[in-house]
Amino acid sequence: MKPKKDILFLCQFFHPEYISSAQLPFDTAKALQKSGLSVDVLCGYPKEYYNGPQVPKQETLSGVGIHRLSYLQPSRSHVLGRLLNYFSFTFSVFLHLGKLRNYRSIVVYSNPPILPWIASWAKPLLGCKLVFVSYDLYPELALETGALGPGSSVTKLMRHINKAAYPRFDWVVALSSEMKRFLAANRAISPDNICVIPNWYPDGGEPNRDLTGNRFAEALGNKFVVSYFGNMGTVQDVDTILGAVRLLKEEEGIFFLFAGHGNKLEALKQAIAQEGLKNAQVLDYLHGKDYRDALQISGAALISLESGTTGLCVPSKTYSYMMEGIPLIAIMDDSDIVADIESGAGVHLKNGQCQRLAELIRSMAADPERCRAMSQKCRELYLLRYTPDVCTAQYVRLFRELLGKEDA
Repeated sequence: MKPKKDILFLCQFFHPEYISSAQLPFDTAKALQKSGLSVDVLCGYPKEYYNGPQVPKQETLSGVGIHRLSYLQPSRSHVLGRLLNYFSFTFSVFLHLGKLRNYRSIVVYSNPPILPWIASWAKPLLGCKLVFVSYDLYPELALETGALGPGSSVTKLMRHINKAAYPRFDWVVALSSEMKRFLAANRAISPDNICVIPNWYPDGGEPNRDLTGNRFAEALGNKFVVSYFGNMGTVQDVDTILGAVRLLKEEEGIFFLFAGHGNKLEALKQAIAQEGLKNAQVLDYLHGKDYRDALQISGAALISLESGTTGLCVPSKTYSYMMEGIPLIAIMDDSDIVADIESGAGVHLKNGQCQRLAELIRSMAADPERCRAMSQKCRELYLLRYTPDVCTAQYVRLFRELLGKEDA
C-alpha cells in the first residue's frame, strides 16, 4: 500500500488569488513542506480574486502539490450568491472525498463556513488528524451584523455544523486571544486544544519614505493621508470613518484614501460623490506595487470592526500596516490589536465616535514626532510577532507534534 502523505490543505481560496485568505495558506503550506513534511492542497480554481493568465488545474509549486476544483462562482454581493458559491465549492470537495484518505492529517479553513463539517464528517472514515483554522466565526458573525436572523434556516444549519464538527477537531487555530476565549466558551472543544496563531504579512524591508516612482506621490505627497484598505463589508464600521471624513472636509492638509471591496463600498463611493467630499478618494482593491505605493504614502491607517464582532474575526490588513510602520487608528472593542496599540503603536476609540476620530487625526497630522514614535513601535511589534517566519514556525511546531515527527 502506498504510504500516506503528511498534510492536505482544504480551502476555497489559494495562490495565485491575491487576498490574504489565499496567500496565508500558501505561506503555511510552503513552510510545512520546507520543514520536511509532505503537503498537498485541494482548493478552488482562481477567479474571484485573480485576473492573471490561466493556471493549470494541477501543478506543483515550492514542493506543494495543488489540485484546483471548478465550481460555480456567482457574485457574493448578495446572500443567495454567497450561498450558491459556498455550497458549490463544498459539493466539489465532497466529490473528491476519496483523496482525503491518502493523508495523515487535514487542515481545513473556515471559508466557506460549511467546509469544516465535510472534513469532520469524513474524519472517522479516514482515520486522520484534523486541524481547523478559524478565520471567521459563524453564525455569530452574521447574527451580530444582522445578515442572518436567529431563527433562520442557515443559522440553524450552522449551529448544527458547529455542534457536530468541533468535537472531532484535534486542534483549532484561533487568530487572536479574544477569538480563543470565545471558542472556549461557545464551542464543544477544550481550550487546551485551541492555539493562537495570528495572521501575518510578508516583510518588504525597512519602510522607505522616498516617493520617487510612487503613483500617489504627485497628488498626495504633501498631505497627511489616512488610509483604509481591504474589506468594507457588513463587519466593518465604515459609518464612523465617513463621519470623520465629513467633519474634516475643510482640512486641506488631510486626505482619506480608501481601496478594497465589500458590500459597503458602493454606498461609500456614492456618499463621497453626492456630498462633494473632495478630501477622500475610493479605489478598487490594490495589490502588488500599487498596494505598496499606497502604504508608503500613508501617515495613518484605519482598522475597524462593528461593535460586538471583535473575537469573531480579525482585520488582517493590520499586519501590512505594521510591517510598513504606519501608525494605527483602531475603531473596535478591546482585542490583541488594541493591546498592541496601547503599547504605543497608535490610537484607539469606540464605534460611533466620529468627533473623537476627527480630533485624533488632526492631532496626529500636527505631531510628526509622535507619529514617528508610533511608526517605530509598529515595526518593532511586527518583527517580533507578525512576520511569515515567526507565524508559520508555529504551524510547523503544531503539525510536527501532531504527527509525531522529530524536529528537523
